[in-house]
Amino acid sequence: MSLSNLQAQAIALNRFGLGVRPDDAPPANPKKWLLDQFDRFEVKPAAFAALPPPGSLARAYFQEVGELIKKMGAAAAPAMPAPTPPPAMPPAPPPVAMADDMRAKLQRQERRQALNVEVRDTYRLAVNARMRNALTTDAPFAERLASFWSNHFALSVEKPQVGIYAADFELTAIRPHILGRFEDMLIAVEQHPAMLYYLDQFRSVGPNSPFGARAALRQPNRKTGLNENLAREIMELHTLGVRTGYSQADVTEFARAMTGWSVGGLGPMAAQDNVELGAFMFRSGIHEPGSRAIIGKTYAQSGEAQARAVLHDLATSPATARHISTKLARHFVADDPPPALIDRMSRAFVSSRGGLPAVYRVLIDAPEAWTPGARKFKTPWDWTVSSLRALGRRDLGKMDASSMLNQLGQPIWKPGSPAGYDDLSASWAAPDALMRRVELAQRFAAAAGGQVDARDLAPRLLPGQVTPATAAALAQAESGPTALALLLVSPEFQRR
Repeated sequence: MSLSNLQAQAIALNRFGLGVRPDDAPPANPKKWLLDQFDRFEVKPAAFAALPPPGSLARAYFQEVGELIKKMGAAAAPAMPAPTPPPAMPPAPPPVAMADDMRAKLQRQERRQALNVEVRDTYRLAVNARMRNALTTDAPFAERLASFWSNHFALSVEKPQVGIYAADFELTAIRPHILGRFEDMLIAVEQHPAMLYYLDQFRSVGPNSPFGARAALRQPNRKTGLNENLAREIMELHTLGVRTGYSQADVTEFARAMTGWSVGGLGPMAAQDNVELGAFMFRSGIHEPGSRAIIGKTYAQSGEAQARAVLHDLATSPATARHISTKLARHFVADDPPPALIDRMSRAFVSSRGGLPAVYRVLIDAPEAWTPGARKFKTPWDWTVSSLRALGRRDLGKMDASSMLNQLGQPIWKPGSPAGYDDLSASWAAPDALMRRVELAQRFAAAAGGQVDARDLAPRLLPGQVTPATAAALAQAESGPTALALLLVSPEFQRR
């Protein structure tokens, strides 16, 4: 089936992009328009410029945590807990001491509450900045890629430490590498404090490391922790994919190789750190000595280089190429992506040694990606961005993006697991989820104030795609805002 230029424009704008703004000129050459965005993509867009750097908040947060650890006794405390209330109070002291202790306790509670509020406010500002950037960008395909990779390397702000660094994670570990090599992005992600906190890598101690050996002597009954969370998710989610030729023993060996990958400026050894608070640092004292055997290969490197060597092999593995290609094709083309397309993208990944633009070019050139008919159901993020862009919004005004995404079931940087949000229609098209979209569409339409005629807007948003049924519904709507809300929840608009 031949594709008209009108259909190609609609696919480029909606299937690959973030949706049409009323003042957008349809791209004369849709494929070239997509490729040209590689040159227009802003690694650090203006919308993020006003965000406070994470350093000061992190410093205040971890200072509070450090005081709590001292209070509890370092030996009994976890390595780096969240600022939760201390354990049960000791036997009652004399009256004057009790009063002093109560005042100190109240002051600590007030500090923690203030810090928690600051962490929440920082998160809200970051989500709003992310949304403003999506509304104003001139490189919507590249921004879709940034969101894709952020979800691929999912983390969750349910941990306050992650909340402090979530926006920085996307700005410094994801965005600089979306048009580069996968391996560089992988290393940047795994060394970022947000990921090291989220999957508890900073707690991981080699049992036979100098620190682990001393701890075993001091407290023989206390298990010194090798933490496998990050190693497992790197293999299962970030690179190879589930059930792709590695065993539990490989995960454990990889976790041993990664011991020492930590965050600087924290914990009882902070005074000896030679890096800034929150920067990646390798702690040789907790690294498990010896060589590692992982998926049939021996890694004899020492120190930080050992895990780097493993990551290099994982990043360039054919299994990783297939895992990444499948997810990209599912994101942009179909819930069940064509196997032939996955094969071609995988070959491009392998032949380019993980060069991501080579993979994107195969995707853009693929006939399967330009098949007429919207096959993907928009996620809440995609739908909200495209709705606001459709209404010409370049700023949120009094709206709060984090609240809207919470309402729609896709809070930013807060999926239920390290797998991130899935990319299937069935996950987002449930009746209650659709009702929440209707409610939000009505609010968007009301905010537009009757200044937008949905009948004129529809063909510009969905060139060549508006069905007779939707056109009739818009024409028969009882009011302008009702017609606009109907357009935003129409089947054509909710799919891409």
